[in-house]
Amino acid sequence: MTKKQVAKIVVFIMIVSWILLHVTYCIRTNGDVKDRFVGFYSEKKNTIDAVMIGSSPVYPCISNPMIYGDMGITLYPLASNMQRPVATKYLIEEVLKTQTPDLFIFEMRMWTAEDENLLGNMAHTREVTDNLKYSINRIKTINAMVEDPSERLSYYFDIFKYHSNWKTLALWSQLRTFMYEYPDDYKGFVPFSTVGPAPKTDNAAITDREPIPAEQEEYLTDLLTYLKEKNLNALFVITPYDVQEDEQKKINYISDMVTTAGYSFLDMDQYVDEIGLDYDVDFKDYGTHTNIVGAYKVTKFFEDYLKENYVDKGVLDDHRGDSGYKSWDEAYKLWLDAYETGSEKVFYNAENKIYYDLEEGE
Repeated sequence: MTKKQVAKIVVFIMIVSWILLHVTYCIRTNGDVKDRFVGFYSEKKNTIDAVMIGSSPVYPCISNPMIYGDMGITLYPLASNMQRPVATKYLIEEVLKTQTPDLFIFEMRMWTAEDENLLGNMAHTREVTDNLKYSINRIKTINAMVEDPSERLSYYFDIFKYHSNWKTLALWSQLRTFMYEYPDDYKGFVPFSTVGPAPKTDNAAITDREPIPAEQEEYLTDLLTYLKEKNLNALFVITPYDVQEDEQKKINYISDMVTTAGYSFLDMDQYVDEIGLDYDVDFKDYGTHTNIVGAYKVTKFFEDYLKENYVDKGVLDDHRGDSGYKSWDEAYKLWLDAYETGSEKVFYNAENKIYYDLEEGE
């Protein structure tokens, strides 16, 4: 075989591999998590001021389009359902490939749970690994999140998992992800209008500490060291929810670790009265996630916190009026429309006691 023939074979293999890789992007199961990650990859380089990493409470609770419209700050959530803490450092690495955020924000609820209790549905692990572009960092993420090496092959080559989805290539919502870059209209935020009342817990007076699971403490120690080494600015938060006493003790423990390392910690459950949360109206599913009315209240409170601690200190800038941020202007307009219609639905549902169905998810 001649060198020319070998070269042709190599080129052919490279072309087929490239096409196969991008077809895999297309047939990955669609949904708001995929839209969020694909949307992040589509953002212009070095235009994201802050990135928020965490689990499912992030994307319905903090309205980043609202933050942009009110303050001109571009905040993007890299959040997925039941996102395990072990993924955090690798998501930062993914962000730093294209963005240089002035602030990383970490939602910390999942850090109170034992990892073995988060492994019951590996689909949640895939919501991280299968929504990353192919790269060395993706391999590292898989190795960190999938303990058994014999199970990693279908994660490395996720076409094994999704090959039966080939018919979805006919859908524009899938085909548009060929490069795994397509703008997300809401910039990762998801508006909900369902209502699920929750009892108002008052754990602000709890000052006891209880250690978090050993593996999460190890991950947090490693994360804090990593942030120092990278010289990254970070804020750790707890978004409001129906927190239980044992969870509050662990949150207090996390707060000690974070503040001792020199970073800020904001437990919003300590400020529910200032936020103005109505536990009969503002949650979508009985105390875990906020609906759009709750999101407005939490975001307004968070805006005040960002202004005092980051904007006024010159850490975060206002991009409103900048021609390079028109997509954010559009996202804000969509947010305004969504809030107008969504809040009407929320109040109607609350008044008529039309509550979220946990079994049907609606």
